Amino acid sequence: MNAVIDPLDRPASVPTMPFLAADVGGTYARVALMRNSRGEGREVEVLAYRKFACAEFGGLAELLQTFVDVDARTTVRHCVIACAGQVMGDEVVNDNSAWPIHLSQVRHAMALDDIAVLNDFEALGYSFDHHDHGDARLLCGPDVQVDGATLVIGPGTGLGAAVYLPGSAGGYVLATEAGQMDFAPNSIREREVLAHLAPKGGYVAYERIVSGPGLLTLYSTLCALQRATPTLLTPEAVTAAAASRSDAQAVEAVEIFCATLGSFAGSLAMTFMTSGGVYLAGGFLHSLFALLECSAFEERFLHGRSARAFLTQVPVWVTEHGRKGVLGAAKWYLRRGLHGDAEAASRQ
Repeated sequence: MNAVIDPLDRPASVPTMPFLAADVGGTYARVALMRNSRGEGREVEVLAYRKFACAEFGGLAELLQTFVDVDARTTVRHCVIACAGQVMGDEVVNDNSAWPIHLSQVRHAMALDDIAVLNDFEALGYSFDHHDHGDARLLCGPDVQVDGATLVIGPGTGLGAAVYLPGSAGGYVLATEAGQMDFAPNSIREREVLAHLAPKGGYVAYERIVSGPGLLTLYSTLCALQRATPTLLTPEAVTAAAASRSDAQAVEAVEIFCATLGSFAGSLAMTFMTSGGVYLAGGFLHSLFALLECSAFEERFLHGRSARAFLTQVPVWVTEHGRKGVLGAAKWYLRRGLHGDAEAASRQ
């Protein structure tokens, strides 16, 4: 998903002007004022940054304008947005968005010269320095750095995934909608969960289980299967109860979540032959790290695959999402401007 509204007459000075970069999720939006870095060894410079709760705003234009008024305090004419979904005409279609996103409406409301959009996990892929793990923690596999394709996965409000492919001019990131693939149960219990979610058969996406809302769905489903009354109302409560082992259904829900994430990550790592490693991104997973370590994640990442010998050599890291989305979006935007890339452009 790439789109640019009014890009063809973009002035050559855009890369040197401050611009907005936003990473918009279903729950939170991270916004930064950025510019091309003048410092050696850095591509972009963060001039201002803030994280917002999407539910506190009536729409994206209102949220971005609040940032400009309160934090940026300068005129901004250019904007890049990283978000999940697909651009269909003027709208970003995303089931998990807090509100509809119409690109021309945002551009006109904020008097922008242009607005560019890319997939949120595509932006994450561009953000990683593939020779510096930063705050990443090794979950399984060898503690080595190998050049090669790199997979980024993140369960949050939804389930995102993208693949970084190394190459000239900083490489390329392939956006995916892998979270929408059919969930494939691996155990009798998981088959029972699937049957409960789709009693008449049909499509159940991985995102329905491997996400924050998915963890809550797992918990309530297990309660229903065991005829127990659910008492936990948020994914965070389920995670906390699993960590303290104070709720049997919460413990099992996290176990299934981690195991299913392992299957999902292993399938994608095998599909794209990601010798450069797998990054599991997001604060949600960072808080689950201890539970992931003692879960069936690694077994399911490797188990029963003809590519097991390859997958044992693939490191899996857990990292914070943080500012990576806005940094990656900014890098992508600057590279487009510098290289004159006008793909997927449409005029309004």
